[in-house]
Amino acid sequence: MSAADVAGGDAETERLTLVEAVREGLAAELSRDERVMVLGEDVGTNGGVFRATEGLQEAFGPDRVVDTPLAESAIVGSAIGLALSGMRPVAEMQFMGFASPAYDQLVSHAARMRSRSRGQYAAPMVVRMPYGAGIDAPEHHSESREAAYVHEPGLKVVTPSTPADAKGLLAAAIRDPDPVIVLEPKRLYRAFRGDVPAGEHAVPIGEAAVRREGADVSLFTWGASTQPALAVAEELAGERGIDVEVVDLRSLSPLDRGTIADSVRKTGRAVVVHEAPQTAGVGAEVAATIQEEALYYLEVPVERVTGFDAPVPLGSLEDYYLPQAVRIRAGVLDAVEG
Repeated sequence: MSAADVAGGDAETERLTLVEAVREGLAAELSRDERVMVLGEDVGTNGGVFRATEGLQEAFGPDRVVDTPLAESAIVGSAIGLALSGMRPVAEMQFMGFASPAYDQLVSHAARMRSRSRGQYAAPMVVRMPYGAGIDAPEHHSESREAAYVHEPGLKVVTPSTPADAKGLLAAAIRDPDPVIVLEPKRLYRAFRGDVPAGEHAVPIGEAAVRREGADVSLFTWGASTQPALAVAEELAGERGIDVEVVDLRSLSPLDRGTIADSVRKTGRAVVVHEAPQTAGVGAEVAATIQEEALYYLEVPVERVTGFDAPVPLGSLEDYYLPQAVRIRAGVLDAVEG
């Protein structure tokens, strides 16, 4: 079975949702490299809680798409052992909020393996984590804890906002010689379809994407916040003639500092948008990068539009917590007119 067969798309003209692109990317890498395997809770027989791995066990067998016990520490610990043994494991955490038991394995072992062994060993592995709010899920299902992993030397962290990047970043992560956390914004899993290159497709880790060119203000974001950011940019261009440049960081570690600085040097203003809590979020690192690399180009202080320093609320309050279009618009106007 081909990767296109598993994804259910046309190999020549693929229009996929983000979750379909994840499945397509996994299938392509499983086909390309026999060392690649998938493991996690319900990833095989049930195809994953979001059906991101649906059909993969039938296509590649139970030895390469492995159902595990409900034990996140064991899943990641097993992936570390598999990586050290020459495999390229892709472990799934059902939700980012469930990954806390595996945190020790990631930061104490996977991230340190190259340093600990003075370059003799590495842990080429991927941990996929559906993350973020917006689907009215219960407690521990909606967290955005990317800053905790970005802070850890030895871990790379990427997050797509389009189906093409979902496939391409996942492929690059699987091929990387070190551990990579792939954060998948579950709010976007089935939100829209986009063009996805057929066959093998990799997006380099460490490169941001300028989703919209602009001259008046730079808006930096990633993951699910990219869509409302683009909507606000188009709205303000039509209503007020404000030309917003939207930069999708997509790689949070390593961070594309060059693109960040170049954008601010052009516009002189910056707004950072993310749904994680504000304090010590990745947005603070973006603001620090701007201060270090483009301070004298800034016309006004950097604006941050973020989640609140509180647990993600349940149900109807999620929309208030998230940096929706109305809050992003206010942040941009403060930067331009305030």
